[in-house]
Amino acid sequence: MDEELLTQDPPGDSRGEARYALLATLAGAAAGLLGSIFHLFINRLSDWPRWLEQVAQGWTLVGAAAGVTLVCTLVSVVLVRRCAPEAGGSGVQEIEGAMEGLRVVRWRRVLPVKFFAGVTAISSGLVLGREGPTIHIGASAAAAVAETFRVDELERRGLLASGAAAGLACAFNAPLAAVLFIVEETHREFPYTFRTYLGVVFAAIASTIVTQLVVGTGPALPLPAESAPLHLLPAFLLLGVVLGVIGTMLNGAILWALDFAARSHKRAPYVYPAVIGLATGALVILLPQAVHGGDGVILELGATNPGLALLLSLAVIRFLTTVGSYSSGVPGGIFAPMLALAVCVGLAFGEGARILLPDAGFVPLAFAIAAMGGLFAASVRAPIVGVALTLELTGSYALILPVLVTCGVADLVAQWAGGRPIYSQLLERTLAQAGVRRPATPSEPVGLA
Repeated sequence: MDEELLTQDPPGDSRGEARYALLATLAGAAAGLLGSIFHLFINRLSDWPRWLEQVAQGWTLVGAAAGVTLVCTLVSVVLVRRCAPEAGGSGVQEIEGAMEGLRVVRWRRVLPVKFFAGVTAISSGLVLGREGPTIHIGASAAAAVAETFRVDELERRGLLASGAAAGLACAFNAPLAAVLFIVEETHREFPYTFRTYLGVVFAAIASTIVTQLVVGTGPALPLPAESAPLHLLPAFLLLGVVLGVIGTMLNGAILWALDFAARSHKRAPYVYPAVIGLATGALVILLPQAVHGGDGVILELGATNPGLALLLSLAVIRFLTTVGSYSSGVPGGIFAPMLALAVCVGLAFGEGARILLPDAGFVPLAFAIAAMGGLFAASVRAPIVGVALTLELTGSYALILPVLVTCGVADLVAQWAGGRPIYSQLLERTLAQAGVRRPATPSEPVGLA
C-alpha cells in the first residue's frame, strides 16, 4: 500500500469518515458488551472456593481445590492448543502483529476460545488478568465488523486498534488510558489518520458506556489517597528505581518461563501447566492473597496493610505465580497481576520508609498507588499510559505528581537496565516461532517501542 495512504485521509470525504466512525462505535459497543459478560462470568465463577468449603475441610479442601484448578488449567490449555493457538496469553502481541500485517485475527475461532478458555482459566484462581483477553476479544469483534462491512486495509487496521482500545476501556473502565494505550504502545503499528484516531476515541467511548450500563460506574479499584507533600518526592523517585529493576526482571522471567514451558511440552506434554494448576489451586486455600488476578487482593491490601514481612512474602510469591500462570499457555493478561504485585511492593516500600523515618509523614497507600503505574511503565514501557491507567483505576487524582515521578523514573531505569517492552518481545517470540521476521524500524523513538 502507498505510504501516503497511511498518513492522510482523502480530502473532503466526510461521508467516509462518518461511516468509519459508526463502524468503530459498533465495534466498541460489541467489545463493551462481550467484555462485560466476560467479566461477569469470571466474577461469578470465581466464588467456587466458597462453594467447595461447604463440602470439604482441612487438607481435603486443599486437595480438592488443587484438583479444580488443575482440571480448569488443562481444559483451557487443551482448548487453546487444539482450536486456536493464538488465543493463549494476553493477545495484545497478536493484535500488534495483525496491525503490522504479520499476523491474522481469525475472529471466528479466537472469540469463542478466548472467551470460554479465558473464563475457565481466570476464574480457576490462576494469577491472570481479564484485560488481555478483553483486548483480544475487542479486536476480534472489530475484525468481524471489518469483514462484514468490507473495509479497506487502512480502515481494517484502524478498526483493530479501535477494538483493542474498547477492550481495555471495558476491562478497567478507563477510556482515557485505553486511547493513550493505542497512541503510546502501538505507535509503530497504528495507522495515524484523523479517521482512525477518531475511531479509537469513539470505540473507547462506546465500550465504556456499555460497560457502565452492564457492570456499573465508578473507578474499578477505588483507593482514594491524599496528595503527598513535595518533600516526599525523592522517595517516589527511589521507588521508581526499584520498580524499573523489578519490571525488567519480570519481563525476563516471563520470557524465560515461556521458553521453558515450550521445551517441557515437547518432552512431557501438559505436565508444566498441570504443575502450575496444582500449586495455584493449593494456594487458593492456603494463601488466597497470592493467587487470582489481583483486583480483590489490591483492595484488601490497600484497606488493611498487613505488615512489612507479609507484604514482602506476597511480592515474591506473586512474582512467581504471575510468571508461572502466564507461561502455562492459557488465555489471560498480565496487567492486573502486575498491578497487584506493584501494590505489594509499593506498600512494603512505604511501610519500610515509615519504620525508618516515623516522623516524615509517609503514607504507604500513596506508594502502592504510584507503584501500580511505575511497574506498568517499566514492563510495558508506556509511562503515560501507566499514569492515566493508575489515576482512572483508583480515582486518586491528587497523586498525579508522585505517579508521574514514579512512572518516569521507572521507565528510565528499565531503559538503562536493557529492558524492552514486554509485548514487543512477546510478538518477536511469536513471529520467530512462526518463521516470520519482523521488519526493523530504525527511526523508532527510543524507550517507546
